[in-house]
Amino acid sequence: MIALGSDHGGFDLKQRVKAYLDEKHIPYKDYGCDSKESCDYPIFGKAAAEAVASGECEKGIVICTTGIGISIAANKVKGIRCALCSDPLSAEMTRSHNDANMLAMGAGMVGPNLAERIVEVFLNTDFEGGRHARRVGEITAMEEGR
Repeated sequence: MIALGSDHGGFDLKQRVKAYLDEKHIPYKDYGCDSKESCDYPIFGKAAAEAVASGECEKGIVICTTGIGISIAANKVKGIRCALCSDPLSAEMTRSHNDANMLAMGAGMVGPNLAERIVEVFLNTDFEGGRHARRVGEITAMEEGR
């Protein structure tokens, strides 16, 4: 299950991502927003991130105009490693090396075809573990105040 969230600036791209997920028969839950009416990205970034952190959803995808604000908001939720990606290589590396559990994209930065490819790579790349697991563990320890 994939958690989705966007603000008004990311709404159209989120709809495109939903169509892609439907085509690939990948289940998702949309945590808002529901229109292009102006809204606040932290609300929807947090909602999607909480769904991932709780285990309700395996991964998450959040979108705003730049991807920056909504990724910052998602990363405030304990247990979330949300990476802002604007190309397939960064999506691959953040999964394989950082075990990112959320993807952020900027609708004003990537077009719909590129966004689909980024999503595909993010969802289909496994975490390598090994030395990377130690580093992710260090990040988790920082988050827990250790």
